[in-house]
Amino acid sequence: MVQIGLGLELVKQFIEKNYFVCNIDRDFEKIEMLNDTYKNNYRGFIGDISDSKFVKATIAEISKLGNIKILINNAGEPSFKLPADYERDDIERCFKGLQGMILFSTETLKIKEEKDLKIVNIMSSAALRGNKQEAVYCATKWGERGYTESLKVAYKGTSVKVIGVYPGGINTDFYKNSRDYVSEEKQATFMKPEDVAKTIIDNVTNKANLTVADIIIERN
Repeated sequence: MVQIGLGLELVKQFIEKNYFVCNIDRDFEKIEMLNDTYKNNYRGFIGDISDSKFVKATIAEISKLGNIKILINNAGEPSFKLPADYERDDIERCFKGLQGMILFSTETLKIKEEKDLKIVNIMSSAALRGNKQEAVYCATKWGERGYTESLKVAYKGTSVKVIGVYPGGINTDFYKNSRDYVSEEKQATFMKPEDVAKTIIDNVTNKANLTVADIIIERN
């Protein structure tokens, strides 16, 4: 069964707005479903986002399909534990999202040569605060925020626009292995992925002569 998450909703809603979408996922079933549903507007890639060779090859292939207008970095895995309970595997798993954000941004910027690009880094409200059961997860998100802010400074005054997105809890399978931290009852009160995706896309694709630099999305 394909799980509905923020990434899948972003793909679907961008395609519904007549964008050609390429996405990277490790879920073969999800990519097959999208390929079957959106044959003419979609291309999926399976691989490890922290593998620099894979990232280079993927961006090179995508660039041959057309002009890359928007890069959305949305990868991340949780590990919700007390600080003394973290193991090396937890740390490495959490840091893959940060590695992927940097690698994909770097390779896309090389291809684009600072020409008309939006980089949208989707992080978490964990990038804005600390939490005793999210120490390593927060560390990676704060790292992503630092990278995002540095990109803004580096490309200020160019046609490269960098947008940081900070959503709170979203009702997806993100918490499926952390039921001692987020119960199913609590998760049910979180935001719907389709609503979060729409909010992001509306701000990223607005036609006004402006850029929304930061998007903080909180549930009511």
